[in-house]
Amino acid sequence: MDLIQRIKQDKFKVGIIGLGYVGLPLALEFSIKNIKVLGFDMDTEKVRKINFEKKSYIKHIPSEKIKKEVNKKTFIATTDFSRIKEVDVVIICVPTPLNVNREPDLSYVINSTIEIAKYMKKGQLISLESTTYPGTTDEDILQILEKNGLKVGKDFYLCFSPEREDPNNPHYSTSTIPKVIGGVTKKCTMIGVMVYSKVINNVIPVSNARAAEATKLLENIYRSINIALVNELKIVFDRMNIDIWEVIRAASTKPFGFTPFYPGPGLGGHCIPIDPFYLTWKAREYEISTKFIELAGEINTSMPYYVVEKVMYALNKNFMHINKSKILILGLAYKKDIDDIRESPSLKLIELLQDKGAMVDYNDEYVTEIPKLRKYKFNKKSIKITKSNLEKYDLVLLSTDHSYYDYSLILKYSKIIVDTRNAFGKFKSIKIFKA
Repeated sequence: MDLIQRIKQDKFKVGIIGLGYVGLPLALEFSIKNIKVLGFDMDTEKVRKINFEKKSYIKHIPSEKIKKEVNKKTFIATTDFSRIKEVDVVIICVPTPLNVNREPDLSYVINSTIEIAKYMKKGQLISLESTTYPGTTDEDILQILEKNGLKVGKDFYLCFSPEREDPNNPHYSTSTIPKVIGGVTKKCTMIGVMVYSKVINNVIPVSNARAAEATKLLENIYRSINIALVNELKIVFDRMNIDIWEVIRAASTKPFGFTPFYPGPGLGGHCIPIDPFYLTWKAREYEISTKFIELAGEINTSMPYYVVEKVMYALNKNFMHINKSKILILGLAYKKDIDDIRESPSLKLIELLQDKGAMVDYNDEYVTEIPKLRKYKFNKKSIKITKSNLEKYDLVLLSTDHSYYDYSLILKYSKIIVDTRNAFGKFKSIKIFKA
């Protein structure tokens, strides 16, 4: 039975490389539809939690969901990449960060592809979901996979289908977010659409893999540029004594031609702070300077510095100096009500404040301890929000506006508050400084 027949009869098996914020929810979607899933990850702790504890390590994914699928025996995890030969579809969901020079780091994608090439068999579909620059799929990945003499579109199939996960979004889930897919050949696209249509409500085919890769970049560049715009306007309007949040609310009443974006302490998450630079880097190959994209990146990456200036200003207004001041940062995750700290501006804020001599703690019930990170080495645990704890700090810096915060309590017992999210917008107090 060939791959197309197995897909039609739901008799195919899926392998997902990378069981993080993208791979784990996708694995569960296939398993829920009784399609067998083999999850691959180098992190032995993740594999142990899935197979033996049957517990989730991601806040918005309930453990019960994992337990149910593992008990059904439709979902198991492994660190053994030789088992790739057991599956019919391989989906790559690994990180694509930037290196220290802010250039694309495709090492996770390339290393995963090398492992696939070692064990792949005829008739398999390989799909990349990790965000990257146009040409990665049909250049870098294809070259590795064809080294064994197999030919794309004939012996195996290759496509790109960008992830569109939005952790803890109450309105959309993995299955309800439309999915774009582009194959290296028309048959690759067709088979990819067949596979994803089993678990995604709306699958949108495009002409090729490069169009799909570019689609993901456009989505995130659009957001990056618009966030940069309101971040810059926040600084300008602040000088003019105009509340950017009030202006955005008023502009949002226009029923056409305007989409609200909101300022913050900087960009976080794995997509928006990183993806635009993938296109910027690739564009240099074509002797094109992406000035607009780079300017937006500069503005967004400068925001933590602006916030620190506001902290210094707030302290000075209260006859205090940042050196040896005690500061509590509220929220470590990059956005509210999740536990994802990838590229979180809170981490940069900790670094900048400590460099200026401040003693910095943080609170985040979803991230009780800062793990080992590539860029930062902080040995900190979350501080509880209590009257006595709040009173210990010279300043409280609201970086992430989690829903669990009791803002009235925080305002009552804090000496100074610097608010980067307008979380204290309904309060009138000389304690509050907007940043």
